[in-house]
Amino acid sequence: MEGLDKIGRPFVAVVPPGFEAHMEENEIPYVAWDFSRLNEQSSELAERLMSMGVNVAVPLFEETVEWAGALNGRFREDPRLFTRYLLFRDKAMMKRRAQMFGIRVGVFEEAENKEDVTRFLNRVKKAMVKLDTDEAAMVHLKPTDAAGAMGHVTLRSLEDVDKKLGDDNFPCLLETHLEGQEFSCEAFIHKGKVRFLNITEYIKLGHTNFVPASPRLEKRRPVILRAIESLVKAFEIEYGMIHPEFFITDDDVVSFGEVAARVPGGHIFELIQEAWGFDPFAAFALCCDPSTTDEELDAIFPDPGDHDGYAGCVMVYPRKKKVNRVKVPDALLEHPYYTRHNLFVPVNSKVAERVAFGNHYGTVFFKGADPERVRDLLVEYDNHDFYLGEDDPPDDEAAPAKPPEASASPA
Repeated sequence: MEGLDKIGRPFVAVVPPGFEAHMEENEIPYVAWDFSRLNEQSSELAERLMSMGVNVAVPLFEETVEWAGALNGRFREDPRLFTRYLLFRDKAMMKRRAQMFGIRVGVFEEAENKEDVTRFLNRVKKAMVKLDTDEAAMVHLKPTDAAGAMGHVTLRSLEDVDKKLGDDNFPCLLETHLEGQEFSCEAFIHKGKVRFLNITEYIKLGHTNFVPASPRLEKRRPVILRAIESLVKAFEIEYGMIHPEFFITDDDVVSFGEVAARVPGGHIFELIQEAWGFDPFAAFALCCDPSTTDEELDAIFPDPGDHDGYAGCVMVYPRKKKVNRVKVPDALLEHPYYTRHNLFVPVNSKVAERVAFGNHYGTVFFKGADPERVRDLLVEYDNHDFYLGEDDPPDDEAAPAKPPEASASPA
């Protein structure tokens, strides 16, 4: 919303029930809508928005991707748009579509119960010619329609099936482990053309992100761009931004993991803004709009080599079950690459269970000219224990930190 305000584009926010008071207090135009309401009356939302002059829907969160597809299908009078957006929400359909267009994926299969999982593990073991004494091949289990790492379970043995899985894991997607370095991309697309590509390097998946990628990965941009273009063609993507995850081996073999069509998590958009100097939220909205001109896009996107240093972040989660204070080392605060943090002591001292890689208790941000120094800082402070409990010795530095800063990027 801030990004659209800055470029003078009017908008209407579609928010879940319960946000009305906040929207009215801040004089933000809005429509309250229950996103779980899927029935024949759902066209009412499109009609209400069209009456307000809306003609583009931009999905911000995973649960709104289908709605954006349905709305854009109505706005552009193209019902096929909705079915294309559905590909982003079903991991099995997504991989099948990619495979049909010759994109390299792992071996995958849908499963409805533990018996299906056991059969898949046995087939993979035989195909890999694994002996009982060999290390078992890794298999990943994921919900078919959850965001990112939500519900992700790693299986290495038949014993894991009973030990790790319950009825709530099904239905799901099973897939073999992909070799190589994992990374994500943020590809801004307009009229079927990649207008800008950011490569985000994961130092430790779900904990630390790094933008743009280090020189070793960034030099493989031509190979990665070709993989993105294949994805754009396979999924018939015309407008918007996609957030695919890939694996790349030392000999430049690229394998497709999955792809989303909404704002990425992990503060990646914030890091892009720090490193590249443009507002990716506004750029995302502009790319979603067919009426955006080439001149407008040229004005917002920099050249691929024109970034201002490297930006990274550590997403901090307490290592203890109860915490009552935050200790931020002076060495961190005084480091020239440190920019800010939003670590905070929660009201409830009991630490909530971490779900996927979300609900972290704050983030530490860095920016600097030397990618290796930024990388070292991310590794160092990912291993640092910022949160202390009652059993820890008192320390003058261990004082409550400021409350978290407002952020436009989802956790």
